[in-house]
Amino acid sequence: MSLPTIDLRSDTVTRPTPAMLEAMFQAQVGDDVYGEDPTVRALEEQAAARFGLEAGLFCPSGTMTNQIAIKAHTEPLSEVICEQTAHVYLWEVGGIAFHSGASVALLPGDRGRLTAAQVEAAIRPLDNVHYPDTRLICLENTHNRGGGSCYAMDEITAIADVAQRHNLALHLDGARIFNALVATGQRAEDYGKYFDTISVCLSKGLGTPVGSVLLGSKAFIHKCRRIRKAMGGGMRQAGFLAAAGLYALEHNVDRLADDHRRARQLGDALAAQPYTEFVLPPDTNLVIFKLKPEMPADAFLQHLEQQGIRASSFGPQMIRFVTHLDVDDAMVQRVAEALTDVAVSLPG
Repeated sequence: MSLPTIDLRSDTVTRPTPAMLEAMFQAQVGDDVYGEDPTVRALEEQAAARFGLEAGLFCPSGTMTNQIAIKAHTEPLSEVICEQTAHVYLWEVGGIAFHSGASVALLPGDRGRLTAAQVEAAIRPLDNVHYPDTRLICLENTHNRGGGSCYAMDEITAIADVAQRHNLALHLDGARIFNALVATGQRAEDYGKYFDTISVCLSKGLGTPVGSVLLGSKAFIHKCRRIRKAMGGGMRQAGFLAAAGLYALEHNVDRLADDHRRARQLGDALAAQPYTEFVLPPDTNLVIFKLKPEMPADAFLQHLEQQGIRASSFGPQMIRFVTHLDVDDAMVQRVAEALTDVAVSLPG
């Protein structure tokens, strides 16, 4: 019997557990565009309450929740401040320009994390017609390109103070916010004190098949509901999907610590290999590493594929592993053994 494939490409590859599927089958549903789906409403209310915000909007994807928020916070000829490798800029198909007609001020961060001083220095003067009007600051936590790095709460507080003093909105791309909360011990409700809007993804570490929730004030979410409709995100009997999100919030948050522990194990195994140039600190469930020039990345990935292990290229000689609820301890051991075998099987 062949061993099961170990898919480390992303935490989006998970499939619903039998218990999650049962919750989906039992969901009460209605037409959500009419506001009549009780399970969608329950998910939106519970997610908002966790973060100390008033309302939520269930959407098909984190890209949609981010882009809706940016559209609602800005207008053409305005500008968004974000880190240069932010998902909202790098991985959302130029959506800021396409949907919002806004400019982007890109700042170099420490593994994706900005400082309050950087943000304040990037704010445009209001009296110069040559510049766009700074309207929005976007942070990402955890930061994907930073290897799952997390913001310290005192830095978030400092950036929020800058936003308030300059009358700017502050949005959080919280695609993996629960990973950050579990890793740091921070409280979800504190985030609602500092961010005007938060995008929470359910289909990554929490393991649902589809969906993200945009959180904010009631008035702001009412505005966003219309933008969601214009983007084609209005869903009908979406309660079957929302039920998976409710199940995930209740059952799949605390277990993220297991993903983090397994990521550290993989990071240690990689650091011990002679072909590894460096490994970013695996603070959460992402392990990003660079191979030495003599170890071709394509050959490395092909070798893993032959062992039933899938991973992602993340730039020249860069590879990403992502742990998730479909990766157990035995699988991590298999990967560690395959990593050692690479040094024997390939030149370099």
